[in-house]
Amino acid sequence: MTTSCQFYHHRAPFTTRSGETLPEFTLAYETYGRLNPQKSNVVLLFHALSGSQHASGHCDAVEGTEGRWTEDCKSGWWSDFVGPGKALDTNKWFVVCANFLGGCYGSTGPASVNSQTGRRYGAGFPHISARDVVESQRLLLEHMGVHSLHAVIGVSTGGLMAMTFATSYPDRVKVVIPLATGCRTTVLNRLIIFEQILAIENDPNFNGGDYYEGPPPTYGLALARMISHKTFVHLDEIEKRARGDVQQPEKQLSWYRLRDNIESYILHQGTKFVKRFDANTYLRICEMWSSFDPAREADAADWPSLLAPAARSGQHWLIFSIDSDFCFYPEEQAALVGHLREAEVNVMHITVHSLKGHDSFLLEPLHYTPHLVYALNAQQLTESEGRVDPGI
Repeated sequence: MTTSCQFYHHRAPFTTRSGETLPEFTLAYETYGRLNPQKSNVVLLFHALSGSQHASGHCDAVEGTEGRWTEDCKSGWWSDFVGPGKALDTNKWFVVCANFLGGCYGSTGPASVNSQTGRRYGAGFPHISARDVVESQRLLLEHMGVHSLHAVIGVSTGGLMAMTFATSYPDRVKVVIPLATGCRTTVLNRLIIFEQILAIENDPNFNGGDYYEGPPPTYGLALARMISHKTFVHLDEIEKRARGDVQQPEKQLSWYRLRDNIESYILHQGTKFVKRFDANTYLRICEMWSSFDPAREADAADWPSLLAPAARSGQHWLIFSIDSDFCFYPEEQAALVGHLREAEVNVMHITVHSLKGHDSFLLEPLHYTPHLVYALNAQQLTESEGRVDPGI
């Protein structure tokens, strides 16, 4: 299936939660399936940290990506999940996936040109919160004439957006599905994120974020990706993938010679990543993740007041854990489930047993598809029967 990117241009000022204002913004997005006449079959999908709007099929090029749309980007990151007869069945659902505000795959971000100055935003691009991403996509949906969602789904850091959308607008969302995400940013995650921020900030080419007229901070971004990659892929899986000859880099190292295929593998991952991503975008998303607080994002005082509207609106939540996840540990989803049950929100908790680690949600559709299909359909069944299911 060949897909094409679409663009929503918001021609009015947009003030972020930090108090900074964008004069206008653009969101790059893709849709899959057909919107029904009632506009009641919409599923909003949030991508992960380094993901994009291209969730399914094949897309050769995206305008404005300036060489970042590499071969790794051309195949949809959730093609095994989105399509006819798949977990997000496009014969039934109309799936919308947009690149985050602040992104680098067609949405307005630090690499974009500020229409008021004629220069790239660079360091001047606003700090972005999960609520800012949600608000920008709410405007996209309203532009499409969509005012409520059948479901909101988010993977990894995208799960933070899904949760924020569902708790900010509880009457507009029926089904909420966060995969491999958390209900707060843990101390461990904040430390790992800060290491990545320091790696980029200390690259001699970073120039405070205004590097677009010169060489980019490729070394710092590669190092940041290497720091994070070991939390995305299970260590045993890294060892399997790293089998083969040790490849010596040409420029990255001056004295040390690689002697281990693990070192070669992780350096290759970092070097490959810098070709497809922007360092300033990486920093904005890292900061958004590090500062995430679900109650604050939804303007609630605490967990009970955050989730009470979700209970009253009859939302159904499906929470996925991955037992080998080193990025968002299963204890984090268990804590979220505890808050939901205490608030008497309809919730089902599934633990996926996998050897793939955090990236299981990208690689193993058979572990997730039956539960996704059931959750998306269960809410419709309970409505048609005129009752509320005590637990999906």
